[in-house]
Amino acid sequence: MTDQRFDPSAADGRWQRAWEQAGTFTADSDSSKPKSYVLEMFPYPSGRIHIGHVRNYTMGDVLARYKRMTGHEVLHPMGWDAFGMPAENAAMEKGVHPGGWTRDNIANMKAQLKRIGFALDWTREFATCDPEYYGHEQALFLRLYEAGLVYRKESEVNWDPVDMTVLANEQVIDGKGWRSGAEVEKRKLSQWFLKITQFAEELLDGLGTLDKWPDKVRLMQENWIGKSQGLQFRFDLSDGNQVEVYSTRPDTIFGASFVAVAPDHPIAQGVAANNCDAAKFIDQCKRGATTAAALETAEKLGFDTGIGAVHPFTGQHLPVFIANFVLMDYGTGAVMGVPGHDQRDFEFATKYELPITRVVARSADDADAPFAGEAEAGDGVLVHSDFLNGMAVEEAIAAVIVRAEAGGWGEGQTVWRLRDWGVSRQRYWGTPIPFIHCDACGIVPVPEDQLPVTLPDDVDFKTPGNPLERHPTWKHVDCPQCGAAARRETDTLDTFVDSSWYFLRFASQPADKPFDRDEVAKWLPVEQYIGGIEHAILHLLYARFWTRALQHCGMIDFAEPFASLFTQGMVTHETYSRREGDRDIWYGPEEIERSSDGAVLVADGQPVDIGKVVKMSKSKKNVVDPDAMVDRFGADAVRWFMLSDSPPERDLPWSEAGIEGCGRFVQRLWRIVANGAPDAAGDANPALAKLMHRTIAGVAADIEALQFNKAVAKIYELTGAVEKAGPSPERAEAVATLPRLVSPMMPHLAESMAEALGTGGLVAEADWPTVDPALLVDDEVTIAVQVKGKLRDTLTVAKGMPREELEALALASEKVQRSLDGAEVRKVIVVPDRLVNIVA
Repeated sequence: MTDQRFDPSAADGRWQRAWEQAGTFTADSDSSKPKSYVLEMFPYPSGRIHIGHVRNYTMGDVLARYKRMTGHEVLHPMGWDAFGMPAENAAMEKGVHPGGWTRDNIANMKAQLKRIGFALDWTREFATCDPEYYGHEQALFLRLYEAGLVYRKESEVNWDPVDMTVLANEQVIDGKGWRSGAEVEKRKLSQWFLKITQFAEELLDGLGTLDKWPDKVRLMQENWIGKSQGLQFRFDLSDGNQVEVYSTRPDTIFGASFVAVAPDHPIAQGVAANNCDAAKFIDQCKRGATTAAALETAEKLGFDTGIGAVHPFTGQHLPVFIANFVLMDYGTGAVMGVPGHDQRDFEFATKYELPITRVVARSADDADAPFAGEAEAGDGVLVHSDFLNGMAVEEAIAAVIVRAEAGGWGEGQTVWRLRDWGVSRQRYWGTPIPFIHCDACGIVPVPEDQLPVTLPDDVDFKTPGNPLERHPTWKHVDCPQCGAAARRETDTLDTFVDSSWYFLRFASQPADKPFDRDEVAKWLPVEQYIGGIEHAILHLLYARFWTRALQHCGMIDFAEPFASLFTQGMVTHETYSRREGDRDIWYGPEEIERSSDGAVLVADGQPVDIGKVVKMSKSKKNVVDPDAMVDRFGADAVRWFMLSDSPPERDLPWSEAGIEGCGRFVQRLWRIVANGAPDAAGDANPALAKLMHRTIAGVAADIEALQFNKAVAKIYELTGAVEKAGPSPERAEAVATLPRLVSPMMPHLAESMAEALGTGGLVAEADWPTVDPALLVDDEVTIAVQVKGKLRDTLTVAKGMPREELEALALASEKVQRSLDGAEVRKVIVVPDRLVNIVA
């Protein structure tokens, strides 16, 4: 056999050029083949593809290539989620234009993706910062405005004083901006909103149709939408006013010991106007955590207003507090505090020495059971609750609602956690919001024939804040209605808007409109969407909303954008660091020499600390450069490693030994065909034929199920059997099949293998290997033989053997007779093809 090794450095580029010249991966919308749309969440052009991207895109690529080989017309596109703060920060830090920085990064990352040989339709590539793209986005935004789904109002927002922009609640971490780390302030600004709440019920009900989505993602969205049914009611206050609260557990009303209002609630503001201590407390709250999740773990703080709330049943006066854990944007901005059955209220009551009364117990006998240091939120029966005593929770909820409605102090209501989506951002590098402010006409949409409203290039980032606001000319325009001097809207859209409809533009790209309805209908919904679990709520929920909104506007005929969703695990790596002074200094894997004794820094030979295996991140430098791995092992070894070992939904620990093993397997496959077509002479090998056909069927099923590690294991097994087998027609057939079988995973090697075998044409354009159904049928089965329920023997018999014959064989077994030891057989239970159980 030849000693020639497979050379990926030559093969990879050669076959990539061949696919490009043949237009192999260009999708044809007019094809009569069944359509298959495979899409990975498109990347932000940060400058470098990381190994997590490679895993994500390899999974989608395997599926796309397999679908093409099984007779589908496949749309597998790629583009760039290119707007956002990182480019603007780079402009400020490096003195470059965000556009130039972004375009350079796109060029670098595109070259990296091409090196790995992804089967992408590059003819449909776009970046969201292309005026052609965001101009169509502006047109869609105006359509939603015409449909009443866009509005502007004054709203309290999270303001980052360093980035000088509004932050979503989710972008505020421990009271600080997620990028700048600055203390976030609360400000009132006029903001643009999308009416996502109009579709709350539809978005919730639609989750029930998404049976090909992970359960955890559907649950996260269900909780985020947050439908709850309860009682909205009013407490009379000691100062003659009222405060309105909402509770999903009005059954616990007899356990209330205080009322709490948000710092920006009118009651709080009224108290602060005459009390400087209250004003100071409110100011302190504004500098703290702003998200519901963060407030759950923050210390619960309050300010006693001196006002009492009159309990509607007992007449007792409950103290009214301003509390840092109550948000104005949730419910009414005021809550009834029931410490015994809400942990947040429990912590607050404990701190301020308020009564903690049990009103729900497992049984009436437990009415006076003490609390074990925390609230009890479970079900049970009502106790210490007057007319509710002995009722179950649901019955008691209904009874309180009836009394509240009869007394005129409350109404049963359904409320939602979901809030309308604030899309205004005070920054430059985003889609300009297409409206004009006229003193005479008010807010005027930009006429469609004036779209796109493009960003000016001559901007200054030396001064913090939005360059559009201080640009000398850009914002000054004439009103489209009256012709008077007017001002452009200087806010830009949240970048989540850009990614809420991009999948439609991939499917259809006419010049004169965002997409063609009929063309989109050929491809959508996306058959398989792949991306990280971190996008489970915002991106996926917003994309679902936009799809419904466009359906509402009559632009498309479907409600859900992604038929199937897969959330892949992360790629992880151990970390390397040294403690210097009061901080850790991190080192990358390429700087480290590893041994059984530990790790040292190559630069100085001194030890470093080996940390936990965690998600790869630039901050900890535990990243692996895909280019370096492709240089060393070739694209196919890298792809193969991404699919091996770990199930795709779990994290994949990076292993130097693992990637080296993948490189060796590439060479093993190559050696099988290196000398050309194998000898077809020799004795028949039916076992190999059966294994080959089972492998073809099994790999196909595993790819369809996205269980790539199982497909890899099956190919390993078949490869080992082929290597061991002597010359035979079946071995020759198996060798000829291998290139197509491994093509979705290792496409460059597959093309070279087929070429060595003298196969014509490109494997990427070939059909998937056919399966002989007869060879998938098991003609023998293994029968378990039990005596008194314990396994005593196994029998290998012909499949479908009659019950009488199975019983006779089992009773004739020497092991069974030894186990029976002369005992009388009272009964024999036979489960055909599976089990014989002898009862003695």
